Amino acid sequence: MNDEMKSRGVTLIELVIVIAILALLTGIAILSFDPAQQLARARNTQRWSHVQSYINAISENIADNNNVFTCAAGPIPTSTIVLGTSGYNIAGCITPTYIVSLPLDPQTGTSTDTGYSIVQNASTSVITVTSDDAELGDAISASR
Repeated sequence: MNDEMKSRGVTLIELVIVIAILALLTGIAILSFDPAQQLARARNTQRWSHVQSYINAISENIADNNNVFTCAAGPIPTSTIVLGTSGYNIAGCITPTYIVSLPLDPQTGTSTDTGYSIVQNASTSVITVTSDDAELGDAISASR
């Protein structure tokens, strides 16, 4: 009878133990992924969306005004300046006509400093919007 039991295969207890070990290893693997890094990536994705929104709104303003950016704050500076009320305040120039509200950096943005900067190349007239607070060593900017 002992020979018959040995050749029958895997018992229910052995199967439960293997499943429990696999569940434990899976849990450890899931927790080993860095949640802080995942959140930083999510914020960077939002920053990419914001710089695109700024560039699109500015481009629409330019298209509607015969290839000239029309703004009470004046022309886009040729040296990098912060977007917001403490820097280059374009809120009245692009909101709400081209964008509902100024996008703010998901971590540091305020109305005085949105967390984004703008510059226009003097020789090529290319406008660049940059995220000032990109994480994980990313460089987030859009030009047009």
